[in-house]
Amino acid sequence: MEQITVIIPTYNRQEHLKRSVNSVLKQSYQNFQLIVVDDGSTDGSAFYIENLAHPKIKLITQNNRGVSSARNIGIVAAQTEWIAFLDSDDEWFPQKLQAQVDFIQKNPHLEFIHSNEIWNRNGVRVNPPKKFDKSNDEIFRRSLEMCLISPSTVMMKKSLAEKHGRFNEEFIICEDYDLWLKILARQEVGFMSDHLITKYGGHEDQLSTKYPAMDYWRIRSMVDLYKADISSDKKSLIKEEILNKAPILLNGYMKHQNKEKFDEVTKMIKEVI
Repeated sequence: MEQITVIIPTYNRQEHLKRSVNSVLKQSYQNFQLIVVDDGSTDGSAFYIENLAHPKIKLITQNNRGVSSARNIGIVAAQTEWIAFLDSDDEWFPQKLQAQVDFIQKNPHLEFIHSNEIWNRNGVRVNPPKKFDKSNDEIFRRSLEMCLISPSTVMMKKSLAEKHGRFNEEFIICEDYDLWLKILARQEVGFMSDHLITKYGGHEDQLSTKYPAMDYWRIRSMVDLYKADISSDKKSLIKEEILNKAPILLNGYMKHQNKEKFDEVTKMIKEVI
C-alpha cells in the first residue's frame, strides 16, 4: 500500500503530544508521513516537534483557530490517497496502521474504516457503556444520538473528506460527529473489532467537558443533513432523534433564560417538522 498521512492536531498539550507522536513513530507499518498541526500553542509544543527533527514529521503552525481548522490544514497538506487521524491526547497501539492496511487490502471497496478502542480515565482502564458499541449494527441510527466513531481510530481516503467539505470549522465541538454523519448517511464504512488505540479522558482541557450543550451542535448538524440529498428512511431517523433531543435542550435554554439560543433552535426544528 502507498504511504499514509497521519494528522495530529494539537493545542497546549505538549506532555500528551509526546506520547501520541511516539506511538506513531513506533508503528510496525513505517510507510507514513506524520503531519503535526500546532494550533497556536503557547506551551512549547511546536518547539518540541522542531527539536525532534524527525524525517517523517512535518510541522505546520497556525494561530489558534480550533481543532476543525487544524485537522483541515493537515488534510489539505496531505499528498497521499489515505489519511489517518490521531488526537494529541490519545495513543495508538504499535500494530494500528498495519492492521488497518491489511483490512483495507481485504476490503478494497471501502473508503473509511474505524476500530474499537481502550478507554483510560484518569489513569484507570474503564469499560465503555453498552450504548457506545461501535459495530456496524444500525450504526447510522445510533450515531445520531452521540458520536460513536473516535477520530483517533479513523483511516479514510482524503478524497472522501474533500467530497464532504472536510470538518466544519464553524463547529467548536461535535465537528467529528458532523462529518461522520455525512459519510454514514451515504455509504458503507468498515469496522474493525480490534482495539487499536487507547483513548484517554478525564483531563481538564477535554472539549467535551468545556462545552456542556453538545446537543445544540448535534441538532444543528442533523438539520443540515436532513436538508441534504439522502434517503427518506434516514431523514425519518434524523427527525425522530431531533424530536428526542430538542425538548431537553429547549428546556435548558428556558431555565437559563437564553432566549437567543431558544429561538435559534426553535427555528432550526421548524425546518424539519
